[in-house]
Formats: sequence, C-alpha cells, structure tokens
Amino acid sequence: MGYVSAVPPPRSDASAEPEAPDSRSSRSSRRSVAAALLLGALGATVVLLASGRVWARGTAAIGSDSLQLSADGRAVTGLPAALAIVGLAALVAVFAVRGKGRLLVSGLLALSGLGAALSALFGSDGRSVLDAQAARTTADSAAHVAGLTQTTWPYVTAAGAVLILAAGLLALRFGRGWPAMGGRYERDGRPRPRAVAAVDPDRPEDLWKALDRGEDPTTGPSGDRTR
Repeated sequence: MGYVSAVPPPRSDASAEPEAPDSRSSRSSRRSVAAALLLGALGATVVLLASGRVWARGTAAIGSDSLQLSADGRAVTGLPAALAIVGLAALVAVFAVRGKGRLLVSGLLALSGLGAALSALFGSDGRSVLDAQAARTTADSAAHVAGLTQTTWPYVTAAGAVLILAAGLLALRFGRGWPAMGGRYERDGRPRPRAVAAVDPDRPEDLWKALDRGEDPTTGPSGDRTR
C-alpha cells in the first residue's frame, strides 16, 4: 500500500492564475498617461527657461575699445518658447477631447515639439541680432559683431523640445485608451444616467425642489403616481 499525503502539493508558477488582460491594459494606460504628462510638462518648462538664457555673445568695436554684446534665446528666435506654450496647451487639451479630435491634438503636440527643436538648432546663430545691437551701440549702420560665440542653451532648449515631441508620440500611440476629463461620461463615452431624488409628498420643500428641477413630484422614479 502506497503512502498518501494529506498535504496538497505546492503550486508551481506555471499553474498560477494568469493576470487579466484588462488589468494589464489599464496599468499600461496609466503609465503612458503619467509619462506623457511628465515629459510634456518638463519639456515645456525646460524650453521656456532655456529660451530666456544667453544664446550668443560677441563684441562691437567703439573706437579703440570693444563692447561686449549678448542676445538671449527669445531675442534670437521666439519660436521655441511660442511652440512650447502651444505644446503645453495641446497636452491639456488631449484629455478634453476624444476620437479624431484627440488624434489631431496629439499630432499638434508632437509637431510643436519637433518645430521647437528644429528652430532652436537651426535658428540659434544670433548674428543678425548682435549686428543690430552693434549698429545701435556704435551709431554705425555698417557695424558688425566680432568674435561671435554660441552658448549651450540652444541645445538645452532643443533637448526640452524633444521631450515635448516624445509626449506627443506617446499620445499618438496610446492616447486612444486614455480617460477624458469630466465625470459625466463612462469609459465608452456614453453619458451616465442621472439619479432621480426621491420626493416625499408630505414635505412641501421636496415638492418645490422637484418642480425647480423640472420633475413631476406626483410620479415616482418609475413613472407611477405617488398617491
């Protein structure tokens, strides 16, 4: 006679109950939302701050002396800061629309990041701005800036713009499953039914409140007469 144990054998990992697909999808959606919000907000902040820093420096000759000149990013090109604001607004608007509207807003978010990055990289020379400063400073319209140098802030601005672009790409890829603002809608987009408050016919204040809501106080929630 063989030995029979009353202790059940331990369950192996293979026999464990698999995780529900809806749970994995919900967790993935929350992660993508958090990542897009973080990347978009951080990128817009970096672009706006870096655009206010000095992007280019140079000197202007005044007689035997030289005057140091500098230009910040917004003087060189205002596009990165403007597009960062557009991207920040689009990031908020992504959660206010659904369907094709969300796809369009997500595309706008990605394009604003791409445009800000390109304008920061290719419009960061600053020579024309410093030449204009040299002409005003020396009162010589033919004056030009000398010793033009660029700082690293244009590249920091471009890096922040890339973060905005990444947020837009996340919205394009996963935005269809993200929730929308407002509590009146279920996940499928249908409006929630409004609960009808019970009316006590023996309390005049309940009758008046029901009339103010446009309800018939003589009928119950199912449409039957209360009296």
